[in-house]
Amino acid sequence: MAVESCGDIHALPEDCIANALSLTSPKDACRLSAVASTFRSASQSDTVWDRFLPSDYPHILSRAVNASESLLAKFHSKKDLYLHLCDHPILIDGGTKSFSLEKWSGKKCYMLAARELSIVWGDTPQYWQWISLPESRFPEVAELLNVCWFEIRGKINTKELSPGTNYAAYLVFTCKSRVSGFEYQPAEAFVSVGGHGGHESEKRTICLDPEGAQRQRYHIVPRRLGLFYQRLARVQRQLDLPTEGNTEYPKQRSDGWMEGNTEYPKQRSDGWMEVELGEYFVKEGEDGDLELSLMEVNGGSWKSGVIIQGIEIRPKSVNN
Repeated sequence: MAVESCGDIHALPEDCIANALSLTSPKDACRLSAVASTFRSASQSDTVWDRFLPSDYPHILSRAVNASESLLAKFHSKKDLYLHLCDHPILIDGGTKSFSLEKWSGKKCYMLAARELSIVWGDTPQYWQWISLPESRFPEVAELLNVCWFEIRGKINTKELSPGTNYAAYLVFTCKSRVSGFEYQPAEAFVSVGGHGGHESEKRTICLDPEGAQRQRYHIVPRRLGLFYQRLARVQRQLDLPTEGNTEYPKQRSDGWMEGNTEYPKQRSDGWMEVELGEYFVKEGEDGDLELSLMEVNGGSWKSGVIIQGIEIRPKSVNN
């Protein structure tokens, strides 16, 4: 005997299905739209995509370099606006930041322009110069000419970010034909609320040399550094000082690099490079400045050849 179905979801009104889809995620809504025409039609609804957009998106758009009214008028649906913000970051706050959305979650992403960062000696022409590059999303980028003290800082309030989200910060940069001073001396990065030693502070060892991963893999080290660390090891043995086998000292290779949590530059799809500075989980209702810093001030070498576009803060990618 046939059993009558009383739970056919396709019999529900489209606005009811749209409301249900709005409680999922952009990724799930796109997947469900391929299941049946009922879902496909409902998934186009403004009800769905208005929920996927950040609740404060009108305020964010009002900060756009181009008037928010023209941006809103450009799109016929909330889905079109959502997809545009995923694929085309918009400049806000006078062009000192960019805003975009992570496509599969709708989480907020920002990039702080180099002009929004605090760069030590950044306004001294003999050390840094400000130039324009057509491939940059910002009007100006900072080119490192020659410094011994390399220090960059930035911050963003956690209220600007999506709550309940694990974020990572990335230095976005490119290089001239030759990078100097970063080959064998790592930098240190901090990401925290409350500055160094602040709430959930994390320190990372950062390599800014584009060929750093290859150097590490093949243990390429200049002769002068190799001889220095050989002599250092002999002195430690003679004076009976702690060696790398003793946990009082962090483990260090013979070329001076710290093993373990070292981040190396990676190529981005937009042609720039990035290196992860650290991560931070933004809690619900959290209100504080997320502070980001990168510095190399201990090596004593002069550094040059790096061009900074900014620091990007985006949700930490996970395997789906």
